[in-house]
Amino acid sequence: MKIVVAPDSFKGSLSARDAAAAIALGWGLVHPGDEVVLLPQADGGEGTLDAVEASVPGAVRRSAGQVTGPDGRPTPGEWLQLPDGTAVVELAQASGLPLMQTADARGATTRGLGEVIRSALQHGATRLVVGLGGSASTDGGAGALAALGIRLLDAGGSELADGGAALAALHSVDRSALIAPPPGGVVLLSDVDAPLLGPAGAAAVFGPQKGATGAEVAELDAALAVFAGVLGGSTLLPGAGAAGGTGFGLASAWGATLQSGADYIAALTGVDAALADADLLLLGEGRFDEQSLGGKAVGALLERGAAAGVPVGVIAGQVAIAGDEPWTISLSRLAGSSAEAIASPEVWLHAAGAEAARHFATHQR
Repeated sequence: MKIVVAPDSFKGSLSARDAAAAIALGWGLVHPGDEVVLLPQADGGEGTLDAVEASVPGAVRRSAGQVTGPDGRPTPGEWLQLPDGTAVVELAQASGLPLMQTADARGATTRGLGEVIRSALQHGATRLVVGLGGSASTDGGAGALAALGIRLLDAGGSELADGGAALAALHSVDRSALIAPPPGGVVLLSDVDAPLLGPAGAAAVFGPQKGATGAEVAELDAALAVFAGVLGGSTLLPGAGAAGGTGFGLASAWGATLQSGADYIAALTGVDAALADADLLLLGEGRFDEQSLGGKAVGALLERGAAAGVPVGVIAGQVAIAGDEPWTISLSRLAGSSAEAIASPEVWLHAAGAEAARHFATHQR
């Protein structure tokens, strides 16, 4: 059999590349004669730089030095330089939720993302690809735009503090010092198709994951509405709510275009070609739930597997979705607890890969 192993990262636990290798090792222990093709994936969130770097010959990591982390503490920033002059930047790398010492849904910022982008442009990037996902903030990308030169002013002409809650006081925007986008344009890789506002928007759906209470979700949604009213732009654009509304901010202020990060990475890594003669597609991520089907890597690859007529299995840290299709296995169930699965992810991915091999041997051979 030919098995395509194409997991996303297990966020905060294991990279997509290491997860793929661990699953493949487990499969090979049961069926050592099978052809196992490793295609680590991403969807714009954590692991996007890794996936692009592994797929583009000549890609080079570049340091942006110390940038502003999502809670204001400095953190190392980096970006990926491609041979054609494109710079790839990953929001999660500089402004991601795991970088927070303590969750702060109201005050977390994307300023570090803007500082990394500024570094890439200063080093001659002619085109930008920005991965959105895994953010700690709900600031509409305001922090990133401030780092790129926009001044966000209250009614008294003072600049706003960082964070989504501060946007409630926004009165005007001074774009005179905004850095121009690169000549080749800016592409935003979104891991969700959410709009900016409302019950399906950035604050309502993703705010609680960032520590927001019910009252804070309402506060942030209202603040984003103020931001949108002053900045201008479509709040209904699919993906506008990505990364706490950063999709909206960069699209509105810079004319950036939004596209599916999962589809971009899948095309870059050659998933469709690999599926043409595959017998099985094995996917993976930290938590498989309804959100996985809304623009995430696993959801997009489930569709590609179905289109190719290839059976699909999903290995996840936790499985929180009903039904028998696709076949799933939970590392937490295998390990006996989530804590144990997180403590030794490679061990349990080996076990899950072996379990998948035994299951599909019965159904496919």
